[in-house]
Amino acid sequence: MQLLSDRILNMSTSATLAMGAKARELREEGKDIIGLSLGEPDFDTPDFVREAAIQAINDGYNSYTPVDGYGELKQAVIKKFKRDNNLTYSPSQIVVSTGAKQCLANVAGVMLNEGDEVILPCPYWVSYADIVKLYDGVPVEVETSIDTDFKMTAEQLEAAITPKTKMMWFSSPCNPSGSVYSKEELKALVAVLVKHPNIYVVSDEIYEHINYGQGHASIAEFDEMYERTITVNGVSKAFAMTGWRIGFIGAPEKIARACNKLQGQMTSGANCIAQRAVITALNEPPSRVQYMIDEFKVRRDLILDLVSGIEGFKSNTPDGAFYIFPDVTHFFGKTLRGQKINNATDFSLYLLSEALVATVTGDAFGNPNCIRISYAASQDQIIEAIKRIKEVVS
Repeated sequence: MQLLSDRILNMSTSATLAMGAKARELREEGKDIIGLSLGEPDFDTPDFVREAAIQAINDGYNSYTPVDGYGELKQAVIKKFKRDNNLTYSPSQIVVSTGAKQCLANVAGVMLNEGDEVILPCPYWVSYADIVKLYDGVPVEVETSIDTDFKMTAEQLEAAITPKTKMMWFSSPCNPSGSVYSKEELKALVAVLVKHPNIYVVSDEIYEHINYGQGHASIAEFDEMYERTITVNGVSKAFAMTGWRIGFIGAPEKIARACNKLQGQMTSGANCIAQRAVITALNEPPSRVQYMIDEFKVRRDLILDLVSGIEGFKSNTPDGAFYIFPDVTHFFGKTLRGQKINNATDFSLYLLSEALVATVTGDAFGNPNCIRISYAASQDQIIEAIKRIKEVVS
C-alpha cells in the first residue's frame, strides 16, 4: 500500500513558490539573486491598516471568528462591492476566507463533481488547474497569444463549451499577463454564456485596483450573469497585505452557504486581527493606496522600455497587475553559454543560473512560450535585472 495519496502525487508544486524557494536557497549560498518571480508588492502595508491591527490587539480580539467572517467585515465587503463594482450583495452572500486562494478552493470543492469541465483561458494563474483537478474537475485550456493581448475571444469560448462544461475561471487584471478585459469584451463573452445557462463563472479580481488605464469591469455587473458569478477578491495586492491572508467572495447565496459549510470543516474562520485590520482597509477609499499604483505604472513603463532593447523578447503592454509576460520563443533551440534552451522552463532556469535573476516559466501558467517577470521590485533592481538578462542572452 502506497504511503501518499494519488491526489497529492498527481498535484504539481506551485511554480511561483518553487522558484521563490530556489532563489532563497541561492541567496543563502551567498549569490546576489534579484527576485522577479513572486507576485508580492514590495511596499509596506499602509500605516492606517497596521494601526487598526494594533488597536484590535489592544482591544482584546483573540478568539475564534465566525466561519464566514465578522459581521462588520462582511458589511465592509458589501460596501466595497457596491462602491467599486456596482454589485449588491447581502451578508449571506459573502464568505471571508484565508486568502483568495482558499476562496477558489472552496468554490471548486462545493461545485465540481468528477468529470466536470472548467474552461481556463491561457495564461491563467498557476493554481487554477491544480485546484480544479484536486476536486476531480477537468481543466480545459483555451490558448491565447500575445497578438490578442492574451485574452480569450467569444468565438474561442463558444468552441470550448461541451455538455460537460460546468464553469469558467479567469482573472482580470490577469496574473500572469496583466491583461484587462474591457466591459465590451466581457459583454461578448456574456453573449455566449447566456446561451448556456448552466455554466458558472469564477471572476478573480484580486488585482482590480492595480489598473493603469481603462478601469475595471466585473462580469457579475451584467444582469444575466449576476446569479451565475462568484466574484473573488481580497487585500493582498492592492493593500500590500499578502501575509495577512484575507480574501472574500460575493456569490449566489446557495454557493456562499456551501462554501461556509466546507470552510467550517477545513479551517474555520480567518485570523481575527487580520479581519479587524481589513475592515479599516476596505472602508477607506481606493485613493488611499493610489501611490502604489502610480509607482507600479512607472515601473511597468520602465521595464517595457528596457525589455524592448533585448533582441528576442516580445511583449505586449499590460494594462494591470505588476507583471510582463514576454514571448521568448526566439531562444528555443539555441545554445547559450553551453546550455541548450528547449523551452520556457529551460530559459527561466538559465536566467536564474547565469543572470542570477528569478523569473517564472510560462509553462506553469498554461503558456509554454513565455516567462513571467514581476516588476514588484525597486526601479534599481529592475534596471539591474534587465541589464543582467540582456548580457546573458546577447
